[in-house]
Amino acid sequence: MQRRRAGSGLRVAAWVLVPLGLLLAVGGIGYFFTHYQGVTVMSEAMEPTYHQGERLIIEDIDTDEVHRGDVVLVGVPSRYQGRPVLQRVLGMGGDHVVWDGVRMTVNGKPVDEPYVMGGEVNPATGPYDVRVPDGRLFLLGDNRGNANDSRFFLDEQSGSVSASGVLGRVQGLAVPAASGALGALGVLLALVGTGLGIGGYVAGRSARRPLAAVPPWPAAR
Repeated sequence: MQRRRAGSGLRVAAWVLVPLGLLLAVGGIGYFFTHYQGVTVMSEAMEPTYHQGERLIIEDIDTDEVHRGDVVLVGVPSRYQGRPVLQRVLGMGGDHVVWDGVRMTVNGKPVDEPYVMGGEVNPATGPYDVRVPDGRLFLLGDNRGNANDSRFFLDEQSGSVSASGVLGRVQGLAVPAASGALGALGVLLALVGTGLGIGGYVAGRSARRPLAAVPPWPAAR
């Protein structure tokens, strides 16, 4: 009778853990695919930070979540043949961006740019002094010697692009922690529940199996 109760308890635990695990796993995977997308770096414009052919995860964000220094995937219909590009946010609406040929300043403060590839800046671009219009972004590539960015469009609203064109921000982690942890926990619970269910079934079968008859001792002669 005790083994039968144990088998019943394991089966109940399985009925709870397996659906819960599947729900968490599906939730984690669903969250990832609704909030993130994968892209391939198509040019050398963001080297040395990101290399051509590298796969990146892009996080879906609202325009008010964009910050200076973010690397964003942005669509600019009038540029780049309509293809989305990866560029870094240097200035936001209202910012005063100045490049004097030696250093970058935003609102009068020098900007430390350790991510910029060393070497000569593209000779086609010279010093500039721009004010970014409201609701727009001033974007540059990290490879300043080989990036077709806001510097080449200064006559179009100071080279800026609409913040609404941002399609997402590069996610630093290979797999977003919250989504990955949720999915992994769900898979683990489902596996544990399955194991408990199998254990409960085996225990229940054993409890119900009739005992084999023991033959009588042979009569003494």
